Amino acid sequence: MVEGGAALVTGYPSFVVRHLARRLAEGGRKVYLLCREKFEDRAWQDLADLGSKVKLVTGDVVAMDLGLSGKEVRELRTAVRDMYHLAGFYYLSSGDREMDQVNVEGTRNALAFAKDLPGLKRFLHYSSAFVSGNREGVIMEDELIEPDKYRNSFERSKFLAERLAQEARQDMPVTIVRPSLIVGDSRTGEMDRYEGPNSIIYVLAKLPVSMSLPLPGHGGYPLNLVPVDYVADAMVHLASLPTTVGKTYHLVDTNPLPASKVFELVCSAADRRPPKRSIPLNLASALLKMPGIERHWRSPRLFIDLMNQLVIYNSINTTEALAGTGIKCPPFPSYVKHLVAYLKRK
Repeated sequence: MVEGGAALVTGYPSFVVRHLARRLAEGGRKVYLLCREKFEDRAWQDLADLGSKVKLVTGDVVAMDLGLSGKEVRELRTAVRDMYHLAGFYYLSSGDREMDQVNVEGTRNALAFAKDLPGLKRFLHYSSAFVSGNREGVIMEDELIEPDKYRNSFERSKFLAERLAQEARQDMPVTIVRPSLIVGDSRTGEMDRYEGPNSIIYVLAKLPVSMSLPLPGHGGYPLNLVPVDYVADAMVHLASLPTTVGKTYHLVDTNPLPASKVFELVCSAADRRPPKRSIPLNLASALLKMPGIERHWRSPRLFIDLMNQLVIYNSINTTEALAGTGIKCPPFPSYVKHLVAYLKRK
């Protein structure tokens, strides 16, 4: 059971945040959703059916006290028991300064705000499996080792942010989660094509059948995908357990498919021919800049790198914490058709 009291969630309008807020509210929690002013109308539309279970508070994690009014701060300090910090900047073309402002300083501000909540029972920090950068091999949940190289400012900023969260564990009830590449809902197929790896499926499903898309690289390494519903359910449960305080959890597919198989399954669901050939990595970026592809596929360089990196995210902490709950990452073949069908309806 989820512990009582209200929850404060940062990071709207993230696709994951919308699912998390809904899970919490449907589970009987009062949810305060931190929302920047320009997204306020959208938030009301997205969550209108939840009524008074969700209350919007307008602010920004880059500001002191999250940019909230004195009255709002006092209300939150009285009501909030759990804080889920998901706010972040994800556009990989952005530089260190923009990423650091939201991902690093925003985390610092969120931790400072949470520390002043008298009834705080949990601060859940939403990190990323990709804090490991270009490291290969087995990545353990209980380690945070700086890599030799970050592939982008996002990975660097999330590493620094997680380090702040780890340091805060000394005197705060912090739990850290590291999801891998998040796709749509495994049950409904709902997806946000502008976020993360959903662009993979979007491109393969939407390109003209006559346009062939070869596989970047040999495609033999694992491509770790997780559906948004699994991530939301896992976060809610992990934040409810006393035993998860001070620990880190990989929210990943424990049986990831090779990238070539992912391509094949998406193509099959979209009634397309699967890639019959691959191209060297040094040509892949040029291919993904072709007219008709670039406008649909964000951050192609990261996708190519992830497809061609031999890394396994060990998830023993997650497996133990979720044992017996029924919460587990479904296999990609079981829901790929739902994702493609959703896109075709759009």
